[in-house]
Amino acid sequence: MKQALVDDTEDVSLDFGNEEELAFRKAKIRHPLATFFHLFFRVSAIVTYVGCDWFSRSFVGCFVTVLLLLSFDFWSVKNVTGRLMVGLRWWNQVDEDGKSHWIFEARKVSPNNITATEAEARIFWLGLIICPIIWIVFFFSTLFSLKLKWLALVIAGISLQAANLYGYILCKMGGESDISKAAASFLSQTVFQTAYLQRQQ
Repeated sequence: MKQALVDDTEDVSLDFGNEEELAFRKAKIRHPLATFFHLFFRVSAIVTYVGCDWFSRSFVGCFVTVLLLLSFDFWSVKNVTGRLMVGLRWWNQVDEDGKSHWIFEARKVSPNNITATEAEARIFWLGLIICPIIWIVFFFSTLFSLKLKWLALVIAGISLQAANLYGYILCKMGGESDISKAAASFLSQTVFQTAYLQRQQ
């Protein structure tokens, strides 16, 4: 009987921080400027490419404008928005022997330092995945409509967008070099996270 009394009055620590963290992660966008520029250069490059024939007859002007927008997008996503929105960063380094090494960094999540909100992460990954798909559609439409002068620009768009996507997928997976393993791991992790979030709601 005395043992039951001790168990009933035992101190139990309650962790209220998880509720605050969950509320914060579902909150508004924490880095609005980074989020804006994450989408601005990508969408501007696509809109400019689509509207070039309507607004300008200068192939060179359109080509340079779209290429500059794609370059700004590549740089900003690789160096700024990935770090701020999802806490990931990657780069490629060539050593003295001429060998190329991919380096991946992920911000460590601590209870006091919450990296990003769910809204930012969704915007980041959707923008990172959808835009290369759009450039692939442009590739086939350019190829089948025989507008071969635009093919180099479309290939540049696919290359720059796919390089960021590839780098961030590997970064998210912890630097696994086998992309099929990384993709399978990424998809399974996404499915489990979605199921877990739906169960909590």
